[in-house]
Amino acid sequence: MTTLVIGANGQIGRQFCELAETAALPIRAMIRDAGQRAWFDERGIDTVVADLEGELRHAFDGCDQVIFTAGSGPHTGPDKTLMIDLFGAIRAIDLACERGLSRFLMVSAMRAEDPLEAPEKLRPYMAAKYAADAHLRASAVPHVILKPGRLIDQPASQRVATSLTETGGENSVSRANVAYALRHLVQSRDLIGREYVLLDGERPIAEALC
Repeated sequence: MTTLVIGANGQIGRQFCELAETAALPIRAMIRDAGQRAWFDERGIDTVVADLEGELRHAFDGCDQVIFTAGSGPHTGPDKTLMIDLFGAIRAIDLACERGLSRFLMVSAMRAEDPLEAPEKLRPYMAAKYAADAHLRASAVPHVILKPGRLIDQPASQRVATSLTETGGENSVSRANVAYALRHLVQSRDLIGREYVLLDGERPIAEALC
């Protein structure tokens, strides 16, 4: 019942891994190189070295579900956006299907629903997310798609909203709340075929994501 965390060394990924370790949830953190291992070793978190742009198949061994929270980052060009956020995601989805995994939990983005509505510099990233989400929906693997709004660095409130109507148009969510939402989804294995916008709000996570 191990969850593979793709993008474990990212800002959301690390926070989720800490929450999962505290809750004794079996996870495997996928990291790009061995130099990233020390942070996870200090916390007793299992790691596997694999690369969305290279060898990946072995990372899935012994895992029954996947979280995809990888991202090319704000300082890379369209080439990395294509290779990581689109092609890397598609490769991971196809491997999850091939291995018959129970679920694929995709961290997407609210603006991926209409990339042309995103700021111009974010449109390639949102288009990649849009296409990866479409590939996941069309695949045979059971899935959940989480669509955070504008990511901010604030402490977790563990209270969220799932629409702009609830927030009066405020479109932000803390990375910490995204990590808590992922912990809830990992534990809620009956949730399949769901898509959730995620914003900071007033509802407890378990109430909002059900």
